[in-house]
Amino acid sequence: MFKSHSQIHAPDYPLIIGFIILLVLGFLMLTSASYFVGCQKLNDCYFYLKHQLLYGLLPGLIIFFLLSRLDYRKLKKLAVPVLVGVILLLILVLLPKFGVVIGGSRRWLKIGNIIFQPSEAIKLAFLLFLSAWLSKKETNIKNFSRAFIPFVFLIGIISALIIPQKDLSTLIIIISSALAVYFLAGTPVLHFGYLFFGFLLVVAAAIKYEPYRLQRLLVFSRSPEINVNGIGYHITQALSAISSGGIFGKGLGRSAQKISRLPEVISDSIFAVTAEELGFIITAFLVIVYFFVAYRIFKIAFSSRDKFGQLLAGGIGFWFIFQASVNMGGMLGLLPMTGVPLPFMSYGSSDLIVFLAAFGILINISKQARIC
Repeated sequence: MFKSHSQIHAPDYPLIIGFIILLVLGFLMLTSASYFVGCQKLNDCYFYLKHQLLYGLLPGLIIFFLLSRLDYRKLKKLAVPVLVGVILLLILVLLPKFGVVIGGSRRWLKIGNIIFQPSEAIKLAFLLFLSAWLSKKETNIKNFSRAFIPFVFLIGIISALIIPQKDLSTLIIIISSALAVYFLAGTPVLHFGYLFFGFLLVVAAAIKYEPYRLQRLLVFSRSPEINVNGIGYHITQALSAISSGGIFGKGLGRSAQKISRLPEVISDSIFAVTAEELGFIITAFLVIVYFFVAYRIFKIAFSSRDKFGQLLAGGIGFWFIFQASVNMGGMLGLLPMTGVPLPFMSYGSSDLIVFLAAFGILINISKQARIC
């Protein structure tokens, strides 16, 4: 039986410190990485920084502070309408009248001057719904028809809306995080095995459907078919940037790769720019901070006094460190390159807002948990 929820403690300060370090370092590197791109493309060297501050950090911090003060258990009642609302936004993205095509993919909605990516919001919305649903007493996680089938059905709906957006990496993160919550809820090993096998089939089908995804795997496998000036160009330049940074780096703002060679310097490749400019020591420290933050999140999850808090914090923790690992691993050549943003560092207001919202929830859970 879970203990009373009446006691309110101080928030988890180690988590807050790690979170602030990531935010500060993220904006520092975004300023450096985006300066040349902004000057060259938009004649405004600080365009991307100002956009991230105005449309990402400002609304994100407002949501963060609101959710950090709101009792997280009240979110259970909002789980269904939030999920339905985000699913409706995903549907709107697919409609030519509402969806915006950028880089050949239709993933964004534009409202006035604001461009928003609903596929980022579904990551948190789905975790919130799953945690609320699976924490109910009447939900028997071991029941095939009342738990397994509805779970697969929901995954199917979200997959059907994400796949047309040509955003397999986001779908992998969504499904993996959902599987983590389902596992934490106590699903039978056999059911989890079915889900994992089905997940692999979805990924395999998606790779076959779009040949460029197979090319990314060839790059990762160091296949002889790789052309360093073709499909292998991105990883080649990323590794060149990382290795050229050495132990102490070239200095903030002094990356050579970001000027003309390294693709996606403000988003996918910001980790490589960080390694080139700040060097191995600071980059290793950054990696340690990511895993330290994840450790604190999981500690909050295991210390939570109710199942809803455990599942929600655990799901957010897995999502956070999995997405960070996929990005950094791709830049280091340890994983296939996917294009997912690095939490709190990559440019993208949607991703920043959603992660700030998630961390606001974590702070509130930590205030009601007994963390040792």
